[in-house]
Amino acid sequence: MSSTAAVGLVAVFIVDLINLFYISRLGEKEIAAAVGFAGVVGFFHTSICIGMTIGITAVVARAIGAGRRADARRIATSSLVLMVALTACVGIVTLMFLHPLLRALGASGDTERYAARYLAITVMSMPLLGLGMACAALLRSVGDARRAMMVTLGAAVATAVLDPILIFGLGMGLEGAATASVISRCMLAAVGLRGVVVRHKLLARFDRTRFVADARLLAGVAGPGVLTNLATPVGAAFVTHSIAQFGASAVAGQAIIDRVTPVAFGLVYSLSGAVGPILAQNLGAREYERVRVGLRDSLMFMVCAVGVAWLLLALAQSLIVRAFSAEGDAAALIHAYCSWIASGFFFIGALFVANAAFNNLGRPLLSTGFNWARATLGTIPFAWIGSHYGPAGVLVGQAAGAAIFGTLAMVVAFRLAARLGPVQDAGTSLDARPVPEAGSASSLATLMPPNADDG
Repeated sequence: MSSTAAVGLVAVFIVDLINLFYISRLGEKEIAAAVGFAGVVGFFHTSICIGMTIGITAVVARAIGAGRRADARRIATSSLVLMVALTACVGIVTLMFLHPLLRALGASGDTERYAARYLAITVMSMPLLGLGMACAALLRSVGDARRAMMVTLGAAVATAVLDPILIFGLGMGLEGAATASVISRCMLAAVGLRGVVVRHKLLARFDRTRFVADARLLAGVAGPGVLTNLATPVGAAFVTHSIAQFGASAVAGQAIIDRVTPVAFGLVYSLSGAVGPILAQNLGAREYERVRVGLRDSLMFMVCAVGVAWLLLALAQSLIVRAFSAEGDAAALIHAYCSWIASGFFFIGALFVANAAFNNLGRPLLSTGFNWARATLGTIPFAWIGSHYGPAGVLVGQAAGAAIFGTLAMVVAFRLAARLGPVQDAGTSLDARPVPEAGSASSLATLMPPNADDG
C-alpha cells in the first residue's frame, strides 16, 4: 500500500521539483522565492484536502470492513459533494485575501507580485484537486492501491510534459507553470473518477435526505483531520516568515528544500495514508491483534525509509546545489539540511504513523492536539531561538520541536492500540459496539467516532 501510494506521490513531488528547476532557469531569485511563498499557500490548500481524505478513508474503509457496502457507496458520494463544496469556498476566500496572505508570510515587492500572479491562476482549480484526492482515498479504502497510484501518477505525467512546453516553448514563464498545474488537476480528477465510478462502482445516487447525516459522520473524523493537517502549514508559514528576514536567497533555498524533502521522503508521506485503511478495515472486522501489528510494523518501515532517504540526501547535496544554481545562503541552507538536519524526519515520520492510528482508531482529536502542539509549541519558540543563528538555525529549531512531539505521539498511539479488545465495556470503545445491519437506523451512529473522553 505504501509503495504504490509513494510512486504516485513522489511523481507529483518530482514534478514540483522539476517545475522549480525550470523556474530557477529563468534567472531571477525573486521568481524562485515567489514559488516558495506560493507553495506555502498551496500547502494550506493541500492540507485541507488531505484532512478530508483522512475522514473519507477511515469512514468508508470501516464500513467496507464491517460488510456495509451500501452505506459505503452512499457515504462515498456524499464525501465527493462535500469535498467540492468545501474546496470551492476555500479557493474563493483565498483569492479575496491573496495579497494580505502573502505579505503576512513576508513576501514583498516583485516577489509578492510574482506569487500573486501564480496563485491567481491555480487557486480556483482547488475543487479539481480535492475531487481527485478524494477519489484516490476511495480507491485506497477498497484496497485498490494501484489505481490510487495511477490517479496522482497521471497528473504528474501531464505536468512533466506541459511544464517545459508552456514555460519555455510558448514563453509563458511563471504563468506557464501555473497553467500546467491547472491542467494536471483536471487529469487528476478525471482519472480518479474513472476508477471510482467505472471500475469499482463505488458511488451511489446522491441522497439529499441523508447528506447532512453523512456530512456529520465524515466531519467527525475529517474535521479533526483538517485541523490536524492545517497545523503543519501553520508551522511552515512561521518558518518561512522567519527565513524571509534573511533575504530572497534564503527563501529560495527553503523553497528548494521544501520540494526536495517530499521527493526524498515520499515513502514516509505515503505511509500514513496507506496504513489508515489497513487499520480501519481490521478494526471494522475486530481483528485487534492485526491493528497492533500493523502499527508496530509501520513504525519500523518508517525508520528504514527515513534512514535510506537521509543517506541519499547526504550523498546528493552537491548535485542539488549545482542543479538549482544555488548560491550564498541558499547553498549553505541546502548543505546543512542534507547533511544532518534531515535526520529530524525520523520524528516527523513517527508523528505521521501516530496520526494514522489516532484517526482510524476513533481518536482523531489526539491527532489534532499533537499536530498543533508540534506546529506551535514545537515550532514557534524553537524556530525563533534558532533564527538568532541564521537560516539553518530556524530549521534546527523546527526539527528539535518535532523530536519532542513525534516521540510523545508514538508512545500514546501504542498505548491506545494496546487497549483494544472485544471484552471492553459497551459504549467505551468504537470496537465494542455491535455491528448493525446495512441501512439500519443505528448504522450511522456505529460509524461515529467516540467522544474524546470515552474510555
